[in-house]
Amino acid sequence: MAAVLPRTTTARSTTARSHTGPHSRKAAPVAGLALAALATLVWSGSFVTSRALHDSVPPVQHAFWRWVVALLAVAPFGARRAWRQRALVRRHARYVLLVSLLGVAGYNTLVNQAGLTTPAATMGLIMAASPVLMAVFERLGGVRLGARRATGLLIACAGVALLVGGGTAFSSGDLWMIAAACCFAGYSALLRRRPAELHGTAFLFTTFLTGTVLLLPAQAVSVTMQGSFHPGAGTVLPILYVGVASSAVAFFAWNKAIALIGATRAGLVYYLQPVCVAVLSWTLLGETTGWPQLLSMALILGGVVLGAGARR
Repeated sequence: MAAVLPRTTTARSTTARSHTGPHSRKAAPVAGLALAALATLVWSGSFVTSRALHDSVPPVQHAFWRWVVALLAVAPFGARRAWRQRALVRRHARYVLLVSLLGVAGYNTLVNQAGLTTPAATMGLIMAASPVLMAVFERLGGVRLGARRATGLLIACAGVALLVGGGTAFSSGDLWMIAAACCFAGYSALLRRRPAELHGTAFLFTTFLTGTVLLLPAQAVSVTMQGSFHPGAGTVLPILYVGVASSAVAFFAWNKAIALIGATRAGLVYYLQPVCVAVLSWTLLGETTGWPQLLSMALILGGVVLGAGARR
């Protein structure tokens, strides 16, 4: 793995310290937390979308067209930069390929597959495990968590455990969501190793393009075996949402948040996702929420506030 991941974090941190004053350093955590919250809120809608389209759009086709839309949305901002930095992209091709496989081709396809059998609220619950994996990956990379952040992590975990003990059923789709959580956690941890010279929009365009190409064989098999889905307002509009909002906007916000505050602290904000998904699934899909869910949401929120406020 060391050969795949370029070690540029130290240089980026040194450069950032030399070009920012105390005020900017104080503002960075606030901006990072806000961006992480924005991405989390927007992504919550994508779980509801995956569940809503489970009987009308095959999972692979859902993921493929999502990234085609996202690629078109990012192209005006990132295509030219990516072309200018093509030599840098080629130099770090293995890193780009791994990030694209985990965060683009793998993660969202697995989420859509899980949506065939798993309720949206349960999908959001299982994804709440990904911040724990992010913290583990960062700790393995040498990042110290600190007592306050670790305590917030444990409190949020207690909220997740309460949800599981409160009657959440386990289905085959939950296994797909566990795999999706692992992919997303790996993607988030790898973002800290992004080459410092590679511009953010160029990075997005490159990973979106690579992930879409990786999905092409699976897309061809899905169309051949399952047939194409019927394009209508009920299918096209949700795909436009996940393509523009949940992909282009949310991934840009999340990547920027990781750069500002790190995967562990951003992961604590990500714990808000089960709360957002539960509210949206109750409002849009009619999925019910009981007192165990409400109590666990309070624990999750408390853990987020405690852990996200920890100093580096």
